[in-house]
Amino acid sequence: MSRLKLSFPYPGQNIRGVDLSLLLAGLIVLLVVFYQFQRISEASGDWSTRVEKLEKEQPRPAAATTRVRTSPRGREVGQEIGKELEKANAILRQINLPWETLFDSIEHIATEDIALLSLQPNVTNRTLRIRGEARNMAVLLDFVEAMEREVIFEKVHLVNYKIKQDNPYRPIDFLLTAVWMAGT
Repeated sequence: MSRLKLSFPYPGQNIRGVDLSLLLAGLIVLLVVFYQFQRISEASGDWSTRVEKLEKEQPRPAAATTRVRTSPRGREVGQEIGKELEKANAILRQINLPWETLFDSIEHIATEDIALLSLQPNVTNRTLRIRGEARNMAVLLDFVEAMEREVIFEKVHLVNYKIKQDNPYRPIDFLLTAVWMAGT
């Protein structure tokens, strides 16, 4: 087996000159950046001391004048915070309601002869508006009676109904309201 002879750099190449020139250029750039950093740091320090000096020289406003200026703004901020708190409390009231019990009760009552089109709960006064369609008047009255028997609802009222004359099956479009019990 013959020996392998490696020689870097290859004879005839002038790598040392390029290496040294790149190293020298890098050092010069580093020195320029360091010099700029020193100048900026000194300028920043000078500006900081000037600002501190100007703040010390400024006369302090009287406590009464600052109160007069900040008081209306403070009230506005207080009112905005109050409004935000009211909104947050309303959302918390909605979240804390027994939604699952409400929907379970309605699912238990509804039959295939009743089509519920919308449920509109009012969290503030705990009322529920239900709009839907019933196959006929007997089915609608059975639905209202079933709602009255549910523990979660009280004061179930059929607000209005209308027989759809344009439909050959003549379904009844209805709206009813109920009070949603808080304890359940």
